[in-house]
Amino acid sequence: MVVLFPYAEACDCFSLPGGVDRLRMEAKPHDSEDSRATSHNSRETELLALADRHLLGNYRPARMVLDRGEGSQLFDTEGRRYLDFCAGVAVCCMGHGHPILSRVLAEQAGQLMQVSNYFFSEQNVLLAAELCEATGFDRAFFCNSGAEANEALLKLSRQHHHQQGHSERTELVAFEGAFHGRTMGALALTGNPRYQEGFGEPLAGIHHVPYGDLEAVAAKMGPRTAAIFVEPVQGEGGVLPAPEGFLSGLRELADQHGALLMFDEVQVGMGRTGQLLAGSAVRADAVALAKGLGGGFPIGAMLLRESLSESLPPGTHGSTFGGNPLGSRAARTVLSFLQEAGMLKQVRTRGERLGRGLEQVAQKHSDMCLGERGLGLLRGLMLREGLAARDLLPVAREHGLLVTAAGPSVVRFTPPLVVSDAEIDEAVQKIDETLTDASTRA
Repeated sequence: MVVLFPYAEACDCFSLPGGVDRLRMEAKPHDSEDSRATSHNSRETELLALADRHLLGNYRPARMVLDRGEGSQLFDTEGRRYLDFCAGVAVCCMGHGHPILSRVLAEQAGQLMQVSNYFFSEQNVLLAAELCEATGFDRAFFCNSGAEANEALLKLSRQHHHQQGHSERTELVAFEGAFHGRTMGALALTGNPRYQEGFGEPLAGIHHVPYGDLEAVAAKMGPRTAAIFVEPVQGEGGVLPAPEGFLSGLRELADQHGALLMFDEVQVGMGRTGQLLAGSAVRADAVALAKGLGGGFPIGAMLLRESLSESLPPGTHGSTFGGNPLGSRAARTVLSFLQEAGMLKQVRTRGERLGRGLEQVAQKHSDMCLGERGLGLLRGLMLREGLAARDLLPVAREHGLLVTAAGPSVVRFTPPLVVSDAEIDEAVQKIDETLTDASTRA
């Protein structure tokens, strides 16, 4: 049986001395990031200097170094405590240091980690069977990330029609504001030119239309259309749930034109919205999973219907590390955790609590906020025009809250699915304080 929380009761050897309350009392206060830059001879300073010297500068990480975590909390090398409402960007669904996930990974690492896809492995076969049973799909392909899972969907959509004798069906319909990954195929599907700039001509035959606009989709459908690619909730596009009837309308359009319907559930799947799959009410032909699938261990998957089982024959696609025993064991543990009685209902209930709290904050700070939106424990606080979500992130960190930006004007909240009511209330208080602080600095 998977123990949801608290951590200390699940396994004493994984709890830190004194428990969470003691950690809160002993955590150091948060300094501004400017003041940290003036400190010398700390472990943080040494590590940041090494990062500046050796890491590629394609990211803009905060000037802090995280060291350990427990549940929905993170601590940096200087002992400062943060409430983690990022969770590795909707990845660490079981929280940090969950004793069961930690234990099974240690056990599996000591038994078998990687064999390649020249051979079956027990953990991968069991994961495929369990995922298919839980989701209603029939077949599984495993990889290492969301971008790879979406690349698999893309190749499947074109190869399927090629196998059917319709090699001309290569065009795809995707959506403005979408994000499907950073590899070249996934990047072409991504409906934001900013991500594509400087990489040459994108993959041809992809049409982007406004999210939620069925008429615009219909206008792009034709005899060359291979598939429609859609996120049931746009994550990076601003935590934007699909309008009512939109996904079912896409299913009808795909069927009318003999095209496939592909769901990207990389960010929103695996319980994040309070359902195992966010788009489960509509029958997709295939779905991409990653992020929360491994609870923090890198693993991605494409699940598909039996009707597509021969669309990627041997030699058409593969992944060296895809479906390795270690990642498969992690994903089996996460799936078991999500299937515990009441777990998904708890995500919905606590998501509603977070949503109510954010709406109250938005009303209090109506000069800065428009409101909140989202599903389950994927929530966004919408800012007014002219305010940048990214500018609020360092202020939130100074108040001990880690959140992310989803698009230019939405602050995104994706806590671990084990987050408590008290932690949700604390996060709401901290974002309230953050907005108050930001308004005085403007």
